Amino acid sequence: MTYQYKNLLVEISDKIATVTFNRPDALNALNTEVFAEVTDMMDKFETDESVGGIIFTGGESKAFIAGADIKELAEKNAVEAAIWSRNMMKVFNRIDKFPKPVIAAINGFCLGGGNEYAMACHIRVASEKARFGQPEVHLGLTPGFMGTVRLPRIVGKAKALELLMTGRMIKADEALSIGLVNHVVPHGEVMNKAVEIMKEILVQGPIAVRFIIDSVNTGLNSTLDEGGNFEAEVFGLCFSTEDGKEGLNAFIEKRDPQFKGR
Repeated sequence: MTYQYKNLLVEISDKIATVTFNRPDALNALNTEVFAEVTDMMDKFETDESVGGIIFTGGESKAFIAGADIKELAEKNAVEAAIWSRNMMKVFNRIDKFPKPVIAAINGFCLGGGNEYAMACHIRVASEKARFGQPEVHLGLTPGFMGTVRLPRIVGKAKALELLMTGRMIKADEALSIGLVNHVVPHGEVMNKAVEIMKEILVQGPIAVRFIIDSVNTGLNSTLDEGGNFEAEVFGLCFSTEDGKEGLNAFIEKRDPQFKGR
């Protein structure tokens, strides 16, 4: 399957789909066109067997994503802005719940909608030059892509409120210290680290990986008992899969498992 988009560059190698945002003149700012392309791409990736996982990156741009396209936003009234926000949230939730691993390789500015995009990804790897923040308050606005929802879940209520209400931009080392990113690496190594993590995931059982994503998301949005019940269900389902049987037998036979995603 080929992937040709105006604002996204897609390369697939060793089951890793590298998606580079391609609006360098706008610092990869998000607009309706970008969201439409991401939606189409994710629909295709889900059933494309050549894709085991996705890495999003800003490439050689100074930004991963510098935020939403302010010129497009400025044209909206209150009703249009709320509708647009809800529609764009669907894209972010699609990433968050995607059944294959999604990593953000953050090379530079990761602000506003860009930070919200990165938070929707399962894992975040940052360059030491990366900068993070939710600066919407400087414009007299609130975040519109679940920044007030995901940020407290990741860094805690107090730190999230501080960042949201001040709009302060933070460096990569602080982002690491508060748990906003998983790793900080030298600037030229961010993609190498993201690929390293992805390869480590892709040798595992793909059904188990999908169930883990489902179980974590369910647990975060339910009570402890509800989350535990869901975990027990998917744990049991693993025993009905060929991969589950292969993994157990490989352990007993002291060999590496050969998972087939069945």
